[in-house]
Amino acid sequence: MLAEIQVSPRPSGTDDDRYAHVDAAIAVIESSGLVHEVGAMGTTVQGSPDEIWPLLRAVHEATLAAGADGVTSVIKVGQARGDAGPSILDLVGKFRRGSGECAPAAD
Repeated sequence: MLAEIQVSPRPSGTDDDRYAHVDAAIAVIESSGLVHEVGAMGTTVQGSPDEIWPLLRAVHEATLAAGADGVTSVIKVGQARGDAGPSILDLVGKFRRGSGECAPAAD
């Protein structure tokens, strides 16, 4: 199963750390031990449904626990019968140029 979650806490962070509440959500994903990829507009994670569904809730709630006044999360979920769906790497691997690099803009 693949899921992508975008958290939009209000505010996104503190005066000292602009993205502290978002970072708290990402920390929950990182501590899950699941394969994941942090993107500019959301984080994709792969695992079994029993791993993913509770994780999505924990990620959403982590922003509030970190001090956000409110949060809106956008979640996309993809699943194939028997968890035999594609992995993150299957879907984006051919577009990777190297660590930390973005694909060049089209002319």
